Amino acid sequence: MSDNSNKNDKKLDLNKVEEPITEYSTEKTYVNIEDHPLFAKVIEKSKKDLKEGKGIPHEVVMKNIKEKYPFLK
Repeated sequence: MSDNSNKNDKKLDLNKVEEPITEYSTEKTYVNIEDHPLFAKVIEKSKKDLKEGKGIPHEVVMKNIKEKYPFLK
């Protein structure tokens, strides 16, 4: 009778699924965006484009969005 119970235990072990243990890091690994070296370059380029008239006025952008997505209000 003990042989039969051992076989049943082995079958149960084969059918058991366990999720692997995963460790998640909770430390902040990002850098403040303002300290990033490319941030200053992007801001300078944006200011230059604005001075050259390459920007789009807010009213025009909002008009285009409302035409493209009329369900937004």
